[in-house]
Amino acid sequence: MSQPLPRHVAIIMDGNGRWAKAHKIKVALGHRKGVEALRAIIRESSDLGIEALSLYAFSTENWRRSPQEVAALMGLLLEYFTSEIDELDEKNVRIRILGDKDGMPDKQRAALINAEARTRDNTGLNLNLAINYGGRAELARAARLLAEKAVRGEIAPEDIGEDALANELYTAGLPDVDLLIRTSGEMRLSNFLLYQCAYAEFLFPETLWPDFGLEDYHAALAAFAGRDRRFGGRKA
Repeated sequence: MSQPLPRHVAIIMDGNGRWAKAHKIKVALGHRKGVEALRAIIRESSDLGIEALSLYAFSTENWRRSPQEVAALMGLLLEYFTSEIDELDEKNVRIRILGDKDGMPDKQRAALINAEARTRDNTGLNLNLAINYGGRAELARAARLLAEKAVRGEIAPEDIGEDALANELYTAGLPDVDLLIRTSGEMRLSNFLLYQCAYAEFLFPETLWPDFGLEDYHAALAAFAGRDRRFGGRKA
């Protein structure tokens, strides 16, 4: 693509349940269809040379869903890392987990830790998977880590600024989000990357996530390229 591309794309993959309902199938099958859509978007992001892709896979609030749906999501998560890790590693993708891995079931936690360790030295697409993640919890964690450093004398309180805070986030070292896409037409962040999306361009296509294909993705990237980004300033 010859148009300007975002360095960092974030996606809230919304609509699996509504897609399943519309097709009169179980919600778990809607999530499985969503994983199929996910594969194509990751491959395309890698091929386009996008620097980072952050995906909202499972929030801290998602534990409130029915035990059956949570179990299905945990099973899909394990299946995904088992089936996809070889290809992702071969494509030089670096996997980073955003969220509390310690709060995950043992098998899933081990899979997440293994994926990060195996791809740590890769230099291609940074694939950030938000799992057991909440934006407010991330900010509280960063504040706590800074407070601990201050107590140990590693940093003075007056030296704590935006850069220091950013360095304690799960996304440390990555650019802020340029483009946030939330499928299904819902218009809210749902506690996702609250700090990183400060100057992101937002797009809310009505397409449900399982139906979100490469044509939709390219349309979103083209819409981003047409945005006039001023970052709080004013052009002459």
